[in-house]
Amino acid sequence: MEDQYYVLRKKAVPEVLLKVVETKRLIASGKCASVQEATEQVGISRSSFYKYKEDIFPFRDDARGRTITMVIQLEDAPGLLSTVLKTVADYHANILTIHQSIPISGVASLTLSVEVLDETGDLSDMVETISGHNGIHYVKILAKG
Repeated sequence: MEDQYYVLRKKAVPEVLLKVVETKRLIASGKCASVQEATEQVGISRSSFYKYKEDIFPFRDDARGRTITMVIQLEDAPGLLSTVLKTVADYHANILTIHQSIPISGVASLTLSVEVLDETGDLSDMVETISGHNGIHYVKILAKG
């Protein structure tokens, strides 16, 4: 199943997902020292937080100059890594780090950190384009900084 990304108005997002975003904000800001404390403060269970924490991020127009770290699971096929890197270049993002694991059973994991520049295109489009290449099993955004 291929990941798809959507932009929604806040009023269309279920309350539990908004609370997950708030929980992440409380932890990142240091206002809460633990997941337990933050989830209690916003009124959701820890299991809800862990279920959705990798699936929702606030949309920011100020993404320029930020770093996006993603993990990509890809087949061990000649030229596939080059295709992924070319896609990043086509979107005018700056590659900061690349780490590819040794393939096991013909599949490798690639961790890629990318700096978003002023001329970088839509990140959702970039991720979708990478996901659409033959041999890509999945793309997941690990962190935005």
